[in-house]
Amino acid sequence: MLTCKHIIKDYPSGDKVVHALRDVSLTFRDSEFVSILGPSGCGKTTFLNILGGLDHYTSGDLVINGKSTKEYSEKDWDTYRNHHVGFVFQSYNLIMHQTVLANVELALTLTGVEKNERKERAIQALEKVGLADQIHKRPAQLSGGQMQRVAIARALINDPDIVLADEPTGALDSETSVQIMELLKEIAKDKLVIMVTHNPTLAQDYSTRIIRLFDGQVQSDSRPVDETEIHPHPDDQRRPSMSFKTALSLSMTNLMTKKARTLLTAFAGSIGIIGIALVLSLSNGMQLYINQVENDTMASYPIEIKDYSTDMSVMLSTMMNMQNTKAKKDGKIHTQPMVKDILDSVSNSKKNNISAFKSYLESSEGKDLKKATKAIEYQYDLPLQVYNENTQSGLVQVSPNGLLQRLGMSDMLSATSQISGNSSGQSVWTKLPDSQKLRDDEFELTGGKWATNENEVVLAVDQNNEISDYALYSLGLMNQDDLVNAYRDFIAGNTDKMPTTKMPTYTKKELLNTTFRLVLNTDLYQKKNSVWIDASQDQEALKSIVSKSKEVKVVGIIRPKKSTANQQFYGGVYYTSAMQNYVATQCEQSAIYQEQKNNPQTNVFTGQAFGAQQSSDNASALAGLSQSEMLAYAQTMSENASATYDSNMTKLGYMDPDKPSAINMYVSSFDKKEKVSDLITKYNEKQKKAGKTDNVITYNDVVGTMMKSVTSVIDLISYVLIGFVSVSLIVSSIMIGIITYISVLERTKEIGILRAMGASKRDISRVFNAETFIIGLTSGIMGILITLILNIPINTVVYSKTHIANIARLPWQGGLILILISLGLTVLAGLIPARIASKKDPVEVLRSE
Repeated sequence: MLTCKHIIKDYPSGDKVVHALRDVSLTFRDSEFVSILGPSGCGKTTFLNILGGLDHYTSGDLVINGKSTKEYSEKDWDTYRNHHVGFVFQSYNLIMHQTVLANVELALTLTGVEKNERKERAIQALEKVGLADQIHKRPAQLSGGQMQRVAIARALINDPDIVLADEPTGALDSETSVQIMELLKEIAKDKLVIMVTHNPTLAQDYSTRIIRLFDGQVQSDSRPVDETEIHPHPDDQRRPSMSFKTALSLSMTNLMTKKARTLLTAFAGSIGIIGIALVLSLSNGMQLYINQVENDTMASYPIEIKDYSTDMSVMLSTMMNMQNTKAKKDGKIHTQPMVKDILDSVSNSKKNNISAFKSYLESSEGKDLKKATKAIEYQYDLPLQVYNENTQSGLVQVSPNGLLQRLGMSDMLSATSQISGNSSGQSVWTKLPDSQKLRDDEFELTGGKWATNENEVVLAVDQNNEISDYALYSLGLMNQDDLVNAYRDFIAGNTDKMPTTKMPTYTKKELLNTTFRLVLNTDLYQKKNSVWIDASQDQEALKSIVSKSKEVKVVGIIRPKKSTANQQFYGGVYYTSAMQNYVATQCEQSAIYQEQKNNPQTNVFTGQAFGAQQSSDNASALAGLSQSEMLAYAQTMSENASATYDSNMTKLGYMDPDKPSAINMYVSSFDKKEKVSDLITKYNEKQKKAGKTDNVITYNDVVGTMMKSVTSVIDLISYVLIGFVSVSLIVSSIMIGIITYISVLERTKEIGILRAMGASKRDISRVFNAETFIIGLTSGIMGILITLILNIPINTVVYSKTHIANIARLPWQGGLILILISLGLTVLAGLIPARIASKKDPVEVLRSE
């Protein structure tokens, strides 16, 4: 039951007030066909809008089922329109980009009806109006009468109590008008139908009640309601609510009607995403490449703790500070202190207690350190004496490398290795890592087997299965005499350049048959009188010693893996710890070793005390010596002028497993390296706290510092580029906001229709937020897809120039975050237009159409 009590509606118009309705009081039955007649401007449509809750009265009261609406909120009016009122407009007010079925279903979407039920009820409503065969057409494909039937079906879909029809036949021919009136008459049998019309004939023929308005007042009522007919019904307070899924569907349908513009808008929005994604791809690719180099570098350049360590960072800092002095302005030439500061920093050399640290590593306390590393290798100052007797040059010393001494370069290369901290450039006889994991990470076996025993070694070639001529000369596999003679002629100026030598090739079988001789350090010395003479100075004696020594055979061929950072690989021979242990054990049993061990104050090579003035005028020592032995003795005296007990023991093959000369800690990544550094710092703090300052460990990590600096530079560049590109992202977001506002203007009619069916302001806002959501999501996905496509030619070009593969790699996490950023910025940009849409007056927007 609907009752109007003294309804007044005033409109402000400039400085004046227009009185649209003047004290209108009417009551309507639950089911009747009411026609409201009157001239244009008499307030008919205004009255109809107030009855439907689209417009609100200035004063008075509208009572719905016995309940006053004076305190109605916006939500209450939305609920009223959705559940109690169905609108039929003169201009149909159908959404042209929706199908007939979708137009009719629209009111049900606001009440949350399931899709299947929604479709079934919409088809039933269309069957009632005779349009069951037109459900998949769009309104533009229908006649005027058919479109009005669709509007009626939409008005009936929610089974409303009231159907409000505003000039439903105004745009139809007479025959079609009769059909529509018959339809409304049928509906009026169990519902209240209120129709505004200018046609008195149709009103007389079909209406059960005619109300005439003039100048905003009721002039006549053909069948007023008696008080005895008033039977209030309980009001249904179910709230309509449009789901976000429904809003997405509406917006998607609208966007698909403007595919070209939607795609262009999405592309424009994706430009910023593309820029950032490309920067992120390159930054990520570079970072991954650096990480790979870092990890490979960590394998080739481990954290090395030597028995004596100089903190190079102190010296580097000292040198850097020299450039930071302030300029003098007195015009004089000043002296800058340099030598003292550098020497002070270099002399800040500290002896590390390697033994204590090794004990810590092998204890339960050091398990965290061991867990953070992939391998820990111990080095010992045990010079192995290895010879090759099967060469064209005769007997060749392989270890220590005799080639450098013959060329006169041993001092120069020794100095170079001291500066670089790496002696691999001159040594071709190197210890193989004990850790199989480290071996597998650095090398791959290409022939034979891994060396395991003291008489087994492996030969290393580079990644191209090549070995340098330097290594071959040093190992005696190429003629050293030819090289030495050619070099001497070149130095003497007899030739303009070194002659070109034909490089030999080998089969794996030939190399696997290569043998060497391992000479015990103590076997090189023979006792004459009271001193020990170095027999290596006598070639005949040396040959005899070598021939009786242990034979060592090449049992495998290895090469560095492609991921190995050390590209300057010359090749050579790798021996095992078993060989080192064998030499140390055998030397310990020799007479000279025991003599030196039992006489720590006397130098067994000179027969004189350590630290005393060494003199070769020792008659008892020289008696009975041959000329060559006397020369060897004199050279020994010269070499042993500064000898110590420890240096002699090392020369004689002494090796204490608990006292390594260096500890190499290999890690798999920079993160693990940082963890190892932190654990060493923790160890140092613990030693200091215990008062054991001598156990504090000092080490250098120059490579790590450099690599970290490179990473920082790349991060800085990436941040700057992303900052610049982000401007375009913001601009594109603003542009999408503007386009969304244009969409609001274009969809004004749809806003009015949705509000007439009970959609709330929030629902309207949700529709346009859904539109920006779709555009933002499309922009983000499009930007990522375009970036992935662009990465292909970028990677191709970069690889052709640098041979670095996949330098542009977009991480999936970054891609997902960029899509979310695009989505967020686009939705944010659309909030204002969506709010503007929700604020629009439904009466005004319907009238504007």
